[in-house]
Amino acid sequence: MAEIVQQRIENRIPELEQLERVGLFSKKEVKSMLKRATALEYKLHRLIITKVDFIAYIQYEINVLELIKKRRSRIGYQFKREEIEYSIISRINSIFRRATTKWKDDVQLWLSHIAFCKKWNTKAQLSKVFSSMLAIHPEKPALWIMAAKSELEDRNLSESARHLFLRALRFHPESKKVYQEYFRMELLHAEKLRKQQKELEQAEMDLGGYEFSPEIMSGKLAELVYRDATGKIQGADFILSLLTIAAIFDFTKELQDTIIQDLQSKYTDDSLTWDFMAKRELEATVGEELQTAKGRASDIARREERCCQVYEEGLNGLNTGTCTQQTERHTSTPVRTHNQQKCTHQHRYVHTTNINIFFSADLIGQKTNVCKHSHISLHTMSGWMRISCNGSFLLCSQRGLLSVVPAVSMEIKEKYLDWSYRAGGYKKARKTFTSLHESRPFSKAFFTRMIQMEKNQLRWSLRTVYGFFPPDLWLEYIREELGPSGQPENCGMIHWRAMKMLEGESVERFTAQYTLLQTGHI
Repeated sequence: MAEIVQQRIENRIPELEQLERVGLFSKKEVKSMLKRATALEYKLHRLIITKVDFIAYIQYEINVLELIKKRRSRIGYQFKREEIEYSIISRINSIFRRATTKWKDDVQLWLSHIAFCKKWNTKAQLSKVFSSMLAIHPEKPALWIMAAKSELEDRNLSESARHLFLRALRFHPESKKVYQEYFRMELLHAEKLRKQQKELEQAEMDLGGYEFSPEIMSGKLAELVYRDATGKIQGADFILSLLTIAAIFDFTKELQDTIIQDLQSKYTDDSLTWDFMAKRELEATVGEELQTAKGRASDIARREERCCQVYEEGLNGLNTGTCTQQTERHTSTPVRTHNQQKCTHQHRYVHTTNINIFFSADLIGQKTNVCKHSHISLHTMSGWMRISCNGSFLLCSQRGLLSVVPAVSMEIKEKYLDWSYRAGGYKKARKTFTSLHESRPFSKAFFTRMIQMEKNQLRWSLRTVYGFFPPDLWLEYIREELGPSGQPENCGMIHWRAMKMLEGESVERFTAQYTLLQTGHI
């Protein structure tokens, strides 16, 4: 053991001599570094070694790199990088490999190595780390996606990224997330080619006979991914997720039309389809001829009317059992007695009635029916939020919050908070949050949205945090305080409150993650 340690310490001598020779470190500092490195190296050769020993060693070496970077900047010396930094980076990679070899199942350790490679721009090593990690953890789709994104974004290798996605699909042939990111990657690749072609045309450069493929640039490869994905994975929610991705790109109109046609032809029995179609009517753009105030008002009224009609068509067309029967009974009278001049008001009344019916006391006792059909009420409410008056929406929200179905009440809490923020800004949202944050069931999304609102207001404070945060949200809060707009001195208090409020496995998970955060590994 002593011989191995001595050999590794001797291997450091050239870089330490360079550090002293160029004036980055003094002789005293070099001796101190040598002593510290020897102690750390011996810890890795004990009979019983721990992961903490490896992390401490890695963190020490990273701190040395950061210090060298600062001193180079201070004295303006930028030479001898190969003899100094490259040697240290190589040693850190070696320590990471030793750690991941011993603790293969620790994904966080692998991710820490990946983060280091990205920060210090060791791209060749990055691909090797991903390859080793995926060989051990092929069952995790998120790691395949991360590796493919790295090939595309960090190394600019679209073919390698495509190959990784195809390998991922062999392990996860029905993974929605893999297909979604594969679809996005092909569209990003097409967009990149379009930009390259435009830049070359503007520069009037001779391409030497090379031609850009119009099929690839128009998104045909992405369409093939879409066809393959929808052939294996069914559901309107999945198709809509792909449509949302396609809508980001300005050259995908034909692809979007294809997706919409498939949605309307295959999933008319899904409430998500009707919700999407209604929102399309509501969000339709105003034409050139409607730029006057009167024209805009007329167009808004028309879109609201059409949106409500689509929602009603969906409510009446879907097989919603008791809900549909009560909807028809409650809405039939106003529809027949109002004239056409009050059409907009009529549809608002009908639509409000529909929502109230879903959250009425009559249905609270039928838990089975509510569970089965609550999804349509939530999507209906989501669309209605955009056009309803305050009184109608508040009534609907209050009834929804009383639902015995956790999914319904949690969703309504989130929608209510969003509506409060849009309707009354931060103060109204804060008031809504204060009134609902202790009511069960608890929703992580509810707290996360309030955190985002606080961040937008740059008013992050300890008063925001309550004891219902899961461990990852406590860590997110600590990160925010460590950020440029935070107050690092609050981190100790946050940690104390987290340890006080969390219980059982959550405490162990928080402690482990907090330790990694302190050492810079997450």
